[in-house]
Amino acid sequence: MTEEKKSLPMKKIIAGVVFTLVALWLATVTPSIQVAWVTALLMLTIYLFAFEVVDVDVAAISIMVILGLTTLLAPVMGLEQGLVDTQQIFNGFSSNAVMSIIAVMIIGAGLDKTGLMTKVAAFILKIGGKTEGRIIPIISSTVGIISSFMQNVGAAALFLPVVSRISARSGLPMSRLLMPMGFCAILGGTVTMVGSSPLILLNDLILTSNHALPADQQMDTWGLFSVTPVGLALVFTGIVYFVIMGRFVLPKTDSEKGTKGGDTLDYFKKIYGLDYDLFELTVPADSDLVGINLDDIEHDHRIRIVAIRSGSDDLRVGAGGLSRTTGIAAGSVLGVLAAPKNLLAFTEKYGLELHSELDTFADSLSAGKSGIADIVIPPGSNLIGKSACDLWMRKTYGIALVALHRDGETMREGDDIRTEPFQVGDTMVVHTSWAALARLETDPNFVVVTTEYPHEEVRPHKVGWAGLFFAIALSMVLFTDLRLSVALLTGAIGMVLSGVLNIDEAYEAVSWKTVFLLASLIPLGLAVETSGTARWIAEQTLLVVGDMPIWVIQLSVAVLATFFTLVMSNVGATVLLVPLAVNIAIGVGANPAIFALTVAIATSNSFLIPTHQVNALIMGPGGYRVPDFMKAGGIMTILFLVVMMLMMNLVF
Repeated sequence: MTEEKKSLPMKKIIAGVVFTLVALWLATVTPSIQVAWVTALLMLTIYLFAFEVVDVDVAAISIMVILGLTTLLAPVMGLEQGLVDTQQIFNGFSSNAVMSIIAVMIIGAGLDKTGLMTKVAAFILKIGGKTEGRIIPIISSTVGIISSFMQNVGAAALFLPVVSRISARSGLPMSRLLMPMGFCAILGGTVTMVGSSPLILLNDLILTSNHALPADQQMDTWGLFSVTPVGLALVFTGIVYFVIMGRFVLPKTDSEKGTKGGDTLDYFKKIYGLDYDLFELTVPADSDLVGINLDDIEHDHRIRIVAIRSGSDDLRVGAGGLSRTTGIAAGSVLGVLAAPKNLLAFTEKYGLELHSELDTFADSLSAGKSGIADIVIPPGSNLIGKSACDLWMRKTYGIALVALHRDGETMREGDDIRTEPFQVGDTMVVHTSWAALARLETDPNFVVVTTEYPHEEVRPHKVGWAGLFFAIALSMVLFTDLRLSVALLTGAIGMVLSGVLNIDEAYEAVSWKTVFLLASLIPLGLAVETSGTARWIAEQTLLVVGDMPIWVIQLSVAVLATFFTLVMSNVGATVLLVPLAVNIAIGVGANPAIFALTVAIATSNSFLIPTHQVNALIMGPGGYRVPDFMKAGGIMTILFLVVMMLMMNLVF
C-alpha cells in the first residue's frame, strides 16, 4: 500500500475531529437546541460528502434515517419532538423534483431508443470534430439555450445519450464532456424568467411582499427576458471556463473508452491469438481496386471487409449489406478487419489512403454496436457439411467469418476457412453487429457463446411516437400551469404505451442512485427550514455585513443563497431568503427588486457538491466523485458570483 493510501484514513479521522469540534462550538452559539442539532447534522452531511466516507447516496440515506430516529430519541436529545415528522420523512420520494427526474430519464431513454440521439451526436461531431475544445462549446451552448426554456434537468437528461454517443465515437471520456454540459444546463436556467423554478416563483414572491410595503416602495415584477443579459454572460463564462481550464479541472475516468478495436477484439486476441484490428481506408479513383469484387481480394490478402460506404447514402454493413460479389467503387470507404502487416501490404499494393482512426464507421463499427463474437455449430444444425461460401453467411446472417477454431487449432482468413465444411463443435470467430448476434441467439443452427455484449435494440420506426410524446410533455411544461412532474410523466408513460420503450427498459433507464440521493436529502432541507436554522444563519451573516457598502451586502445575500441551495431545495432557499433580502434592501436604501432577483439567480449557483438534480444525474454516467465537483465546481462557484455581480450592476 502506498503512503498516499495509508494517509487517507488519517485525513478522514483528522477532518472528522475538526468537524466535530466546529459542530460543538456552533452548539454553544445557536439560539435553540433544535438549531444546534440541525447544524450538527449539516456538518455531518458536509463531512460525509466532502471526504467520501461512504457513497454519496448511502450518506444521504443515513442522514434521512437519523432524522427519522430523532422522533424516538427526542427526550434524550433534549427535544420536544423529532426534527422531522416521521409522516413526512419519505415525502422526498414523491416530491415534484424526484418524480420529474425519473420522468426525464425515461423520456431521454425513449428518444435514444429511436436512434434520434445518435443522429444528433453525428451532426455535432460533423460540425465540431473530435476535440474537446470544439465539442464542449457546441454541446454546452446548445444545452444552455434549451435549458433557458425548459427545466435544466430535462435539458441535461435529453442530451445525456447524445454525449454518450459522442464519447463512444470520438474516444473522449464521458467525464470530460458531461460536467461542462451539466454545469451549462444549470447556468442556462438563468437566461429567462422561466428557466428555473426560483425565477418562475420570484414574481409571485414579489407580489406577496408588496402587500406589506407602502405604495412608494412597491416593486415591479420582472419580464420574461429581463434577466437574459446576466444569464447569457453566465453561460458564456461556463463555456470559456471549461475550454480554458477543462484540462486541469476535469477528471479523466475510465467510464467510457474509445471505439477502435473495442473490448471484444482485445479478448479474442488473447484467446485465439488474433492480432486483428479495425481500419478505415479510402479507395482513390485511380486505384486498381476499383471494380474488383470482395471475393477476389479477401482470401489472397488475408483481410476481411466488414463495411463499405459508396457515396453519402450507400452504407453497406450487416445482413443483406455485403456479399462476396459486392464490387468496390471509386471513392469508396472500406471498413477492414485485418492484422496490421497484412493491412499495410494491401494498402501499398492498391495505393489506398489509410485513415488515422475510424471516422466514417465510427458509429456503425463502434464497440457499442459491433464487435467480435464466437459462435458454435451444435449437433443437429442445418449448417453441418456446408461452408460459409455455400451459405453466403455474411449476406444472409450479417456475420463475417474471421477465424475457425477446430480441434484446438485456429484457422484464419487465407486458410480457406470460408470453403471449409462446418463440423459439429466448430467455433466460428466472427465480426458482427450486436443486433445481428441477438437475432442468432434464437436460431437453433447456432449456439452463441458470447453473451457479454450490448443488447441494444434500436426502434427507428417509433421515432414519430417518441417525438409526439416529447412534444406533448414539453408543451405542457411551457404553456400550462400543470405540475412539472405530471407533465413529464405524461411524456414518459406515453413512451411506454406507444412501444417506444417497454416497462422494463423504462425502469432500467432510471438511475436509482440519483433518485435515492435526491429524495433522501429533502428531509434535511425541511429540517433546516422548519427548525429556524436557515433564518438564524441568514440573520447572523447579515449582522456582520450590515454596515458595509450596498454591493457587499448584495454579495452576502448571493453567498447565502448559494450556501442554502447546496443543502436544501432551491425553491425553499428562494422562499426563505427573498423576504429577508427585500427587507434588507429597504433598510440600506437599495432596490428591493434587485436584491430579490439576486436571490433567485444565486440559487442556480449549485456546483460544489452533487445535490443539484443535474449534478446528481451526471454523477454516475460520468464516473464522478464528490472531490471532482468540489475541484471544478469551486472555481465555477466563484466565477458565477463575480460575473453575476458585475452584470447585475451593469444592467440594473
